[in-house]
Amino acid sequence: MTNMSTNGVTSSPKRTKICVYCGASAGNNPIYLEAARQLARTMAANNIDLVYGGGTVGLMGEIAKTLVSLSGPDSVHGIIPEALVRYERDPSYTSTQVSGGGNDGQKDSAADEEAKAKQLPVPDESVFGRTTIVKDMHTRKLMMAQEVLAGGPGSGFIALSGGYGTMEELFETVTWNQLGIHDKGIVLLNINGFYDGILHWIQNSIEEGFVNQANGKIMVEAKNPEDAIKALREYKVSEAVFKLNWSDE
Repeated sequence: MTNMSTNGVTSSPKRTKICVYCGASAGNNPIYLEAARQLARTMAANNIDLVYGGGTVGLMGEIAKTLVSLSGPDSVHGIIPEALVRYERDPSYTSTQVSGGGNDGQKDSAADEEAKAKQLPVPDESVFGRTTIVKDMHTRKLMMAQEVLAGGPGSGFIALSGGYGTMEELFETVTWNQLGIHDKGIVLLNINGFYDGILHWIQNSIEEGFVNQANGKIMVEAKNPEDAIKALREYKVSEAVFKLNWSDE
């Protein structure tokens, strides 16, 4: 595994990029869709780009199309595995063009592109931004993380409400932070108390000796989009994270 820490000095400014983990469902309370829209508006107002899971339904679709409507298609990059294309897509927002690559994000040959275009519907770029189709879940998560880590100051990860997939992505990102693989902030956008149970679990894990006290702040809570973006800008890496060298793994 490659060390993804980003402490080097760059000669040119980079755009801030936030990866948003969230559900392909809208949830039962309209407050969650509105939170996705509000986060997109706040990102647009702060000139921040979105990296997300590439779906066009639920919270994923809402944040993507809202940001595109405000900042244009270049502001959004969705990354989705082939197997999920038919399940995380609204068929009313698809075309026959594949904008993306294969297993490692590299562009396929013309023949490969033509074959995929017959099978894999992708969303209209003018509505949902750019889409990259990859082979598997690991590639999706790695590419999302790499794009964020290559972003400018304030780049990081925000979790809106979601299900198992959102939790898996969130906790893998937290684990990577704890292991010293990356140094970007991770924010729980806690809408309607959705993440109260997770926050309680973290505190209980600290009290029971399974999580270091300092590492309890790897994930930061925010109650609104403005505070979430502020938390990423001000994020400080825990002193208790592992100082491991992943460059040779």
